[in-house]
Amino acid sequence: MIYSCLDHVELALEKVIDETLQAPVMDEVPKERQLSTRCEYCDRPAIYVVSNSYSHTECG
Repeated sequence: MIYSCLDHVELALEKVIDETLQAPVMDEVPKERQLSTRCEYCDRPAIYVVSNSYSHTECG
């Protein structure tokens, strides 16, 4: 599971595909968690959580 900002979502999608060889799942981080959840690439607020279909993606 990778948290990313808008600028790095493509990078996160590619990483999940490369690591799992499966189609990624992209969900929005809930609005109430966007300020406290950081992008794993640049430390800005995360907007998306990218995972594979077998990851637990619930953010709440």
